Formats: sequence, structure tokens, C-alpha cells
Amino acid sequence: MSQIVYLNGKFLPIEEAHVPVLDRGFIFGDGIYELIPVYSRFPFRLREHLKRMGNSLAAIRIENPYTDDEWENLLRELIEKHPAEDQSLYIHITRGVAPRDHAFPKGVKPTVFMMSNALLTPPALQVKQGVMAISANDIRWDSCDIKAISLLPNILLRQMALDEDAIETVLFRDGILTEGAASNIFAVEDGVILAPPKDHHMLPGITYDIVLELAEANHMPIEIGKFAESRIRAADELWITSSTKEVLAITTFDGKSVGDGKPGPIFEEMYQLYQDYKDLVMRHRTD
Repeated sequence: MSQIVYLNGKFLPIEEAHVPVLDRGFIFGDGIYELIPVYSRFPFRLREHLKRMGNSLAAIRIENPYTDDEWENLLRELIEKHPAEDQSLYIHITRGVAPRDHAFPKGVKPTVFMMSNALLTPPALQVKQGVMAISANDIRWDSCDIKAISLLPNILLRQMALDEDAIETVLFRDGILTEGAASNIFAVEDGVILAPPKDHHMLPGITYDIVLELAEANHMPIEIGKFAESRIRAADELWITSSTKEVLAITTFDGKSVGDGKPGPIFEEMYQLYQDYKDLVMRHRTD
């Protein structure tokens, strides 16, 4: 059965979904996107994701095409058209179709595309053994809090990791930890969880929020701040977090072991807390 997607007011097979070549998303990368995890057919923290998406739209001066209630109705209909119980919803909004010109066009409707795929989380072996990561200078633009579709720097940085058989590239800007090419990054130092602050150099991750909430609720020490590269390299533990990676330990960083080269005890505690939270909260309408 063909995958059903949403494009500009219609649900249709993906093979029939077409966007004009003069769409500003194609020409300029002029748009934003959002990813929403779905557990047991329930979109998790939908209003928080819609708020983040609204912030991105406002930042690039695209009027939000729908109200939150309209978004929710459309997304729930899309979820029902996909067979998987756990899904990853993708929303893609561009400024619309207009003659090629840098200036904002007038009287143009945004292009709205949505699709859903099965949500794939890390295999058990990755969780047990941890993963490899490398580092690089953060070459992205200065507004990383906007979830822009123009992701070429992220693509190049992530490919650097894949070329080294690693999972992620950890980014440093002027010697300070920012995030990963496609994730947020946490460290652990002497039992304290270290987290970069939410600012314009980091995408405000929903999973990032959950990790900090779980840590606080379970009396795990937290320090939020700007951490020097030297401090991160000396950390006892490093983690990747995202809606698809969940919480994943980095055990090899730039070819060197992190800690003893195994997922650490703070990670193991947080991983179990996250899995319990997923089963008890994410799969139920209690948030």
C-alpha cells in the first residue's frame, strides 16, 4: 500500500505529491520543519512541538497556516493513515511558490507538507555498548534555535561522523560545547549532569527537556552552562539525546574511550528512567 502524505490541503499517495520547482524551499531553503514522535498513536507533547514550530515560523516571518487545533486534527488524521503504532511525524513548511527573488513575495500561501514514518529507536546492542562520536567546529549559522530546512552544514557535519563509522559529530563553537549535528549533547562529571543552555546556538530539544525534568525529579545533580571543550573531553560520560536516539551513551570520542569505554552508571539510570517514562507517560494521554 502506498504511503499517504499531506500536501497543501490534501491527503494523497506520496507518488502523487509534487511541488513546483519555484517553491522557495527548493530554490532557497526558505522554510522550517518539525519532527514529532508518536507513541501508541499518540503524538507526544504535541503542543510543545507546535509552539517550537510556531517560534521558528515567526523567526523567519512566515504566518502560521493553521491554528493548533487544526494542526492537531490534521496530524491525527495522518497518524491514522499509517500502520505503525510508533511513528515519526515530519512537518515541512516553506514560504511558498514565487518567481526567484530574495525579497519576500506578497500574497503567496505557504507550502505545507507532512508525512509519517515508523519511529526507529536505537537497537539494544547500541544501548548496551554505546556508540562512537567525533568532534568538529560548529560551522552552522548563528540562529540554530530556528529549525530551518536549510541543513547543509548539519549534513556535512553528520557525514563526517558516518565517514569515520561514528554515529554523531559533537560540535564546539569558539571552544564551547553547543550540540550534535542532529542531537543534543550531555556530559557527566563527578556524578553531575552537564547540559548546555538553551540559546541561539542550540536547537531546544524536547528530549533535552525530558532528560532535565527526569534528572530534577529524581534528585540527580545538574549543571547548566557553557562548557569548555577541554572539560567535555575529560568528562566521565557523554550522551546523545533526540526523539529518535532517545538517550544514547557515547563510549568512544575521537578515537579515545569515554570513562572506562562502557556506558556509565548515570547514563544507565537515566536510560531506565526514560524508558519508564516512555511506557508510563508517552504512551498515555497524561502530559
